[in-house]
Amino acid sequence: MSLPLQHRKLKLATVSLAGCFGCHTSFLDIDERLTELLEHINLGRSPLTDIKAVGFCDIGLIEGGLCNAENVAVLRDFRAHCKTLVAVGACAINGGLPAQRNHLDLGALLSDVYRNREGLSAGSSIPNDPELPLPLNKVHPIHEVVHVDYFLPGCPPSADAFWSFLTDLMAGRTPHLGHGLIHYD
Repeated sequence: MSLPLQHRKLKLATVSLAGCFGCHTSFLDIDERLTELLEHINLGRSPLTDIKAVGFCDIGLIEGGLCNAENVAVLRDFRAHCKTLVAVGACAINGGLPAQRNHLDLGALLSDVYRNREGLSAGSSIPNDPELPLPLNKVHPIHEVVHVDYFLPGCPPSADAFWSFLTDLMAGRTPHLGHGLIHYD
């Protein structure tokens, strides 16, 4: 499938929040099609480029849910700079695997891990440093905090799903993922 001709290169940026980074890995799995994609986009802020500054982008892909205050701040800043925001993968869309802790009491969980676990040094305590982001009581999907324009489901979405989705979006079409492009491994 060939990418559409455009008048200018679109700027695409990505962010990863609370998740496993599998969606970014799957994005890279478009393999040689990445070269064709880069003829039509400029890649901005992304762990793939190691660009940390948030600048304006036409398309923002964001994976991961919200498990701490820093995730929320990064999400809000990213949303403010994205013309089109895409929630990528189960963690961004519904909290994914990190949300499995939502049925547990956060205080009890932290105590179990940092104070009560067998093998800990005497006097072990829950980390309490101003450099550490404050954990949220629950893990949240990103649409509970900001407006999301599109959802790219999967865990992770396949490389073909990324390709089809981005091809449609860049051509000005509403992305449509046919049968077989959505999966949860």
